[in-house]
Amino acid sequence: MTREDKRINTKKIAERRVRRDHADKILEFVATNKIKPVLLNMNTTLRGLSEEEVLESRSSYGKNKVTHEKKKTLFQRLVGAFVNPFTAILFFLAVVSAITDIIMPIMHRTPEDVDPLTVIIICTMVFISGTLRFVQESRSGSAAEKLLAMITTTCTVDRKERTKMEIPLEETVVGDIVHLSAGDMVPADLRILEAKDLFISQASLTGESDPVEKTADVCSGKSVSVTDFTNIAFMGSNVISGSAVGVVVAVGDDTLFGSMASSVAQEAVETNFTKGVNAVSWVLIRFMLIMVPIVFMINGLTKGDWLEAFLFGISVAVGLTPEMLPMIVTTCLAKGAVSMSKKKTIVKNLNSIQNFGAIDILCTDKTGTLTQDKVVLEYHMDVTGNEDVRVLRHAYLNSYFQTGYKNLMDLAIIQKTEEEESENPQLLDLSEAYEKIDEVPFDFSRRRLSTVVRDTQGKTQMITKGAVEEMLSICSSVEYEGKVEPLTEELKKKILVKVEDLNEDGMRVIAVAQKTNPSPVGAFGIKDECDMVLLGYLAFLDPPKESTADAILALKKYGVTTKILTGDNEKVTRCICKQVGMEVRNMLLGKDIAHMNDSQLAKAAEVTDVFAKLSPDQKARVVTILRNNGHTVGYMGDGINDAAAMKSADIGISVDTAVDIAKESADIILLEKDLMVLEEGIIEGRKTYANMIKYIKMTASSNFGNMFSVLAASALLPFLPMMSMHLILLNLIYDLSCTAIPWDNVDEEFLIQPRTWDASSIGSFMIWIGPTSSVFDWTTYAFMYFVFCPKFVSHGILYNDLAAYYRGAELARIQSDYAAMFQAGWFIESMWSQTLVIHMIRTPKIPFIQSMASAPVTLLTFTGIAVLTFIPFTGFGRLLGFLAPPTVFFAYLIPCILLYMALATSLKKAYVRHYGELL
Repeated sequence: MTREDKRINTKKIAERRVRRDHADKILEFVATNKIKPVLLNMNTTLRGLSEEEVLESRSSYGKNKVTHEKKKTLFQRLVGAFVNPFTAILFFLAVVSAITDIIMPIMHRTPEDVDPLTVIIICTMVFISGTLRFVQESRSGSAAEKLLAMITTTCTVDRKERTKMEIPLEETVVGDIVHLSAGDMVPADLRILEAKDLFISQASLTGESDPVEKTADVCSGKSVSVTDFTNIAFMGSNVISGSAVGVVVAVGDDTLFGSMASSVAQEAVETNFTKGVNAVSWVLIRFMLIMVPIVFMINGLTKGDWLEAFLFGISVAVGLTPEMLPMIVTTCLAKGAVSMSKKKTIVKNLNSIQNFGAIDILCTDKTGTLTQDKVVLEYHMDVTGNEDVRVLRHAYLNSYFQTGYKNLMDLAIIQKTEEEESENPQLLDLSEAYEKIDEVPFDFSRRRLSTVVRDTQGKTQMITKGAVEEMLSICSSVEYEGKVEPLTEELKKKILVKVEDLNEDGMRVIAVAQKTNPSPVGAFGIKDECDMVLLGYLAFLDPPKESTADAILALKKYGVTTKILTGDNEKVTRCICKQVGMEVRNMLLGKDIAHMNDSQLAKAAEVTDVFAKLSPDQKARVVTILRNNGHTVGYMGDGINDAAAMKSADIGISVDTAVDIAKESADIILLEKDLMVLEEGIIEGRKTYANMIKYIKMTASSNFGNMFSVLAASALLPFLPMMSMHLILLNLIYDLSCTAIPWDNVDEEFLIQPRTWDASSIGSFMIWIGPTSSVFDWTTYAFMYFVFCPKFVSHGILYNDLAAYYRGAELARIQSDYAAMFQAGWFIESMWSQTLVIHMIRTPKIPFIQSMASAPVTLLTFTGIAVLTFIPFTGFGRLLGFLAPPTVFFAYLIPCILLYMALATSLKKAYVRHYGELL
């Protein structure tokens, strides 16, 4: 993302926030005022709008259509995959090399000098890495489009010309009077005007699994979030039961759903991984821009051949550039993705592998991620709090025989009874031992449900279950300590205290009562729900996943702080935290965040581990604030309400049971509900980062050392220390030796702490370690120039003095052999030092003793040394311009390399003492 793109994206986010704040104020007004001023404010009446008023409303408030970002074109996706600072410099080098190595020889009619190798190498590396990224980008679907596809296409409205007319959803306008019934999806944000047993699921917006009762009553205005307003129905939620009439108060982008859709459609944030790779690229580019002109000027001035100096300068640029960087980075990421796939984890975005390892804060939704997203009957107790199978038996008879909608609690009661019937004969075959006589269905005014059953002996019972306070109001007696006693006020208080304790533990509690021999058959009704005997209560819980507690402990061990961001209430959230072993240092609610500016929230977010009653925008805001505080943030969620937060995080994580939109917004999807995969993902991410940074640091420092040596040689030697082709071949074989680095071992100590990209450490590492090899390059120069070449080529005469002893062709031959043997000696020494330093730099420990490289790395590096050492002794080496040195050369080389390894290890230790870490 360019700076201009970032500016535009930031502006869009700010504009969207202002628009959302304005929309929230409108919702608060319509929720806290009576119907008459609401209709007046919406310029409508209970009869609806006229056609003229519809047009006027649409002109003022817009269409009921959620706008979203257009899909990127093929060209835009290609540019995104292939263009970044590093590939730009590689493209530039490829173009220059094409001109100097291909076009110029052809123009000068010397086709034998055409050398396309450099261009081929660079283009191949860029093509492979760019193609992998392009394919990855193309596989990602459009989260916004899938989100919008959830909305139904028509709704029922009243207009002045016609009542209950069916219109396309897009034609709904502010002021329309809308009719809702069971099964409908709410077409816009509505203020409820009339409601009968209206039960709406807002799970897609808030994450709360329980449906919410909506009424036409005026709200107090003390709601912690707009989603708490009980007289507002939101676009995208759906009607579970009942019916209602409402007035449209917001359409399109102004709806809560619209703001979520636009946030999902926004450009993904620039992650720490992308920032890190770009920063590293710029460090390498700056070194190149400094070194290449210096080498060019020195060669031009000392040798007088400016064309040759220019070609050598380009070779230096190629030598300084780790051409394999895009390929190595992509291979490291792909290797991590393959490892994760074996753990049944889908990696949608390759970059997310490293981000996984870098996160130091994991924000997670509660429902469906930490919990199982299902209701479980935890306790069936008498009023004293002791487990009582009679309470479960009566609850089963009520839930099993009722013919209405069986909610999650009914299903939990039936499942619990079936699980325990084999161990308790009182629960065996209840459905066959009783027959249903009648029922009084559930409604929201009574908040209870009654069934009447008869056993095989003819005994008739009315069994009622429902909300505790409503149940107490119809009970006159209670089974207390084994006998039926009057339900006194004192006993009521004890019962309510016990229920409050269960609520504090995050339980949802309902009461169960019974009455023997009520009205005659056929005369049952609400009037019979009186003078009942309270049996006890049932406590339900959405339990945490078995692996949650262990996963949170494992994350803590690896330096990752877990923060919960949920739309659920604070009591349930606090209970879940307790069950999974999380200490709640502080808790912030959505209403608290709504009154905080960014600087206040930035301070509070650092010391807060639990955020409850959050809207989707607030989740995304918390994640953004934490990122702005310098953290690498992961977000794990499974609902539509989590999608915006996932987009705002460095890495979005979802689970297999998540809604499609959450999966689309996620970078990583866990196919199994075992959250311990998070620990494995973090370890894999840190291994990936370790191996990437190894390659970057060792290659950059090694190349820098070589170029530093070249710089000195250019100034002091009468010939080039190595030809352009030699530099490229050396670099190529070294890079091929590095292709096994993604499979290298990583020290256990490195994996404990999160790691972020630090480009400045690359530069300091190059300066510390790079010149180490130059010291031994210079000793090799001196040895080859003053001792070895004179002895074996020119009968003891130095290169500069050859003209005094030889003439013509013989002089040219001896000078050529002198330079050829010198170049062969430094070629071999460079490969040995450059390759063996891999083993020095890959670990802060002593290599080969305290820490061993993986078999592939060891095999490839030593194979590379062997191949390159062998080249000067072959006919191919002669074609390249080498003259093979006598084998006595190795009597110098081996001690030289051993001393180099000792010095490199010493400097490495000093570097770690100074900077605190090696990689």
